Amino acid sequence: MRFVHLADLHLGRRVCGFSLIEDQKYILDRILDMIGEEKPDIVLIAGDVYDKLSPPAEAVTLLDSFLTELSRRGIETFIISGNHDSPERIAFGADLMNKSGIHFSPVYDGKAAHFTVTDEYGEADIYLLPYLRAAEARRFFPDEDIPDTAAAVSAAIRAMNMDKSRRNIIISHQFVQGGETSDSERGAVGGTDGVPADVYKDFDYAALGHLHKPQAMSGNVRYGGTPLKYSVSEAEHKKSLAVCELGEKGTPVKTVLRELVPLRDMRMIKGSFEDIMSESSDDFVQVMLTDTERIPDAQKRLRAQYPRIMAVKYINEQEREPIGITEESAVRTVSPFELFESFFLEANGKKMTAEQSEHMRGLIDSIWG
Repeated sequence: MRFVHLADLHLGRRVCGFSLIEDQKYILDRILDMIGEEKPDIVLIAGDVYDKLSPPAEAVTLLDSFLTELSRRGIETFIISGNHDSPERIAFGADLMNKSGIHFSPVYDGKAAHFTVTDEYGEADIYLLPYLRAAEARRFFPDEDIPDTAAAVSAAIRAMNMDKSRRNIIISHQFVQGGETSDSERGAVGGTDGVPADVYKDFDYAALGHLHKPQAMSGNVRYGGTPLKYSVSEAEHKKSLAVCELGEKGTPVKTVLRELVPLRDMRMIKGSFEDIMSESSDDFVQVMLTDTERIPDAQKRLRAQYPRIMAVKYINEQEREPIGITEESAVRTVSPFELFESFFLEANGKKMTAEQSEHMRGLIDSIWG
């Protein structure tokens, strides 16, 4: 059985005031192209379908178009709610859409919905476990000790009473301990919110959502990651589509990652104001200026060349190492100005301007008299 693992679409997301709906439509179209090439039997979407509990109309329309096309192609699709989603909104119309092969997780009530699919190796069960907190799980398992999320997820899995002799897949949206995080993830990660990877050990595959970097936590536990970069902390991420092959019971799931190339990249650029102004880009960029003096209206002026500029920050032209004092420099007598001149060069990678030197000499003269 071939399946595609998606997660964290975050439809309707905005970054630094910029709407990403055009970029999201583009990447969903590319995903549909890849699905057409790979011809999977099913598609799994592991939560955070929307970016907000009440998504904008264009986000709802975009998801409707994407799922309608999957249904038209006869591809069964299984979707759970994540921590950004409204479980009730995701669950609305689920019974009606089941008939079209689009299966949404219902609001969790102590029992995870599950579906059975069939291939040449027989039947396989797919369990839909939406984002779960310890406080919610305690309502449904009053006789169990549930101090944290790990205990909550464990209790929810035990309640599935799954047949371990069959092939089993779970779609889950949680933070697995040891996962690599990024700035664009909401809520606590770690502490009482984390679950160990082995909580999913009895499943042939755990299709996870929540963390934005595509990553394998163990042989059978994987994060799909976001299809787009949603913060500059993800600038070095390689976004991908996970195409998986489930064989007979007991054999490892084979996974191939297909790179997702966005309409516009999100990246960090470094350099002097003059050098950066000499180029241009339609990408989402954070500019790191190496100038030692503040540039008036830098972001406003840079926007002419970079219409999707997200922020401007200042850094030293050289990555600073801890500044040490050698034995030779410690015993040599130097003037206060020479000391500061040396410090400025070490810290900024360039000498002071004539104006800066004159200003510093004036300060030193007034201090030392």
